[in-house]
Amino acid sequence: MASYPTLSVIIPVHNGEKHIKKCLDALIASSYPLFEIIVVDDSSTDDSAKIAKQGMITILQLPIQSGTAAARNFGAQHAQGKILLFVDSDVIVRRESISLIAAKLQHHPEIAAVFGSYDDEPTEANFISQYKNMFHHFNHQHSDTEAFTFWAGCGAIRKKVFEEIGGFDQKRYTKPSIEDIELGYRIRKEGYRILLDKNLQVKHLKRWEFLSMLRTDIFQRAIPWANLILKTKAVPKDLNLKLSHKISSLSVALLILIMPSLFLIHTKFYNIPVPQIAGFLSLIILTNILILNQKLYNFYTRKRGIIFTIKAIPFHILYYLYSGVSFVFCWIVYKISLFCPLYHSSKG
Repeated sequence: MASYPTLSVIIPVHNGEKHIKKCLDALIASSYPLFEIIVVDDSSTDDSAKIAKQGMITILQLPIQSGTAAARNFGAQHAQGKILLFVDSDVIVRRESISLIAAKLQHHPEIAAVFGSYDDEPTEANFISQYKNMFHHFNHQHSDTEAFTFWAGCGAIRKKVFEEIGGFDQKRYTKPSIEDIELGYRIRKEGYRILLDKNLQVKHLKRWEFLSMLRTDIFQRAIPWANLILKTKAVPKDLNLKLSHKISSLSVALLILIMPSLFLIHTKFYNIPVPQIAGFLSLIILTNILILNQKLYNFYTRKRGIIFTIKAIPFHILYYLYSGVSFVFCWIVYKISLFCPLYHSSKG
């Protein structure tokens, strides 16, 4: 173990007093001896910094709220370790997590970064939290280990690589968003490899509600990720962007377009009532969606039962709807920016 490199754990926190102690206690209990913990307080108005003050923990404070990207960069500037491990303040690592990361990077010098996933036992018992966290777990556990993005919920990167590529883009991402995904794009662009380690699983403590899920998925994930894809012309074929996901999104769009026809009671097409045709087509599309996503639905059924899965399916279809609409919206705006110089200059 003594031959392993030193490691710096960097935790950005803003008003995270509810979870920060559990996060830190889990890190302190780690089996890996050669690491420091840096908590970057992003101008919290609660007792996050006060709670985080413990013997072996360094507390850094930003004078104004600057976002997780800036907080992580600030922590990295003060880090002594050769490996930077980013952990969210509402995440609990396992006792062996840091050792697993250090060993992976030590024995695989060709790997520049490694990240894991949430486990399948989220602490919050409400339906939306269970649905959302387990959806994240499933996507990561069923993706290729050769990753094209990065995840900073629990992800590590060699410090020299982090500094070479300029860290997180804190100018563009002033609020929590896809700054880690964008970082992964740049890591890959420079020719470095990223590993998704499915054995590296952590527990998520966050409580999700329906509206908070929508806001996050649309404005902090779907729209900025669509803009990143359009800008870089790089479309990963993994995680949330597999071919089955794209087909499912198109299927949901067709379903929405067809549904108004169900109410054209007095309209016929070749002497067949339009609602009957629409109903038949809707059934085919729904069946297609169920088949394309059967692994996820089987996973939900295995873990939480059939009733949970029946409740989850409409939310999953809604996910495909707003993800698809977000991408189309961004694509239209992008095309306008290309053909309208005044609009393009105002956005730049």
